Amino acid sequence: MKRTWQWIKSLFKTILLFVFLGLAFSYSMFQGGFVSWFLFYSFLPFGVYSVLLAFYPLADIEVERMMDKHGDLRSGDSLTVTIHLKRRIPFPLFFLVVEDVMPESLQYAFPKSDRKIVLFPGFKRESKFVYTIKEIPRGEHFLTNVRLKTADAIGLIEKEAFIKSKAEILVYPAYIDMMYRSLESRYDQGMTSSKVKLQKDTSMVSGIREYQPGDRVSWVHWKATAKTNTIMTKEFEEKESHDVLIVLDRSPSESFELMVKFTASITRAILRRNAQVGMISMGKDPTSFPIRGGDYQRQQLFYHLAKVAGDSPFPLEKVLTEEVSYFQQAVTMIVITSKLTQEVIESASSHAKRRGVVALFVIRSQNQPLSPEELNWREMASARGIWVRALLENEFVDAFKEVKRA
Repeated sequence: MKRTWQWIKSLFKTILLFVFLGLAFSYSMFQGGFVSWFLFYSFLPFGVYSVLLAFYPLADIEVERMMDKHGDLRSGDSLTVTIHLKRRIPFPLFFLVVEDVMPESLQYAFPKSDRKIVLFPGFKRESKFVYTIKEIPRGEHFLTNVRLKTADAIGLIEKEAFIKSKAEILVYPAYIDMMYRSLESRYDQGMTSSKVKLQKDTSMVSGIREYQPGDRVSWVHWKATAKTNTIMTKEFEEKESHDVLIVLDRSPSESFELMVKFTASITRAILRRNAQVGMISMGKDPTSFPIRGGDYQRQQLFYHLAKVAGDSPFPLEKVLTEEVSYFQQAVTMIVITSKLTQEVIESASSHAKRRGVVALFVIRSQNQPLSPEELNWREMASARGIWVRALLENEFVDAFKEVKRA
């Protein structure tokens, strides 16, 4: 409807322009004299230009959008965008308004005045427009159109076009370097046992021993076997493997972006320890990741955290009761939320009794300490073997500072 109205409006102005030209010519013909013809010829260049502009297609302009960074953007980074304009017909343009149309996910972070500029291309075939998004927010942002607008000198004919130029910007969550310590033994508030698996690190040979049933053929030490005439196998170092399950509370919250930042930080720290991690993230798009390790797992989790939104219709205690039950193995469960409730503690304590350690991080913005009621619930959680810690953003790096080694 809007496009139809704009087309009708443009057609009406074009007809009106021809009417003005006809009236000026008729006045000169009937009136005669220097003044009337001077007025006609003075108006004629503007009129002819306006007529030509009315038929000039702005779609002739090709738009190419280029960015200085690709694939390694984190929340809070700056991004410089260059828009190149190329046209085949060097039609003179007095001015050209160029605006990069932003999706809703970027509009609040990038004011309209910073992504719009007035160019004076004249007869030039190529022009460019450069702008910078200083602090780009986390998310998956889709740029689709560039808006172009121009007009004649008298403002009678206006032209506007939206040129398609698609681009996708994926911004991963920001993270901080932090040290992860497994919650396998004890901490300041009490003691908890953890079911820890031992795995052989086949890259670290600690010695040689005689063959035992169950040893693999690849473990045979052939030189030692030849010397002793007895099958000898390599002995490897055993390392502890702590499986971690992260549960992200996606309920709407003012602290949700901080929660995502902390989740990204702790995920990265766990994987750097060569541990395995999975995630439950329940919202409008319920998502769960099995417990795995490696770089591919990190990419999968960070891609999810780049797009995740605080839109969960499910309370956290329901997620802990229903979804966590699908993970049958003994794991350390880390719950990341912004609210501490009695229902959450009761749901988490059932997991602590059956399968392992539970740590609950309450992420808050500045000047939002735990309420007296929440402090009482934290004491109740500690009595049930659940470790609860409230964190501000500047405390993320020390999230596991209270954890002691056995």
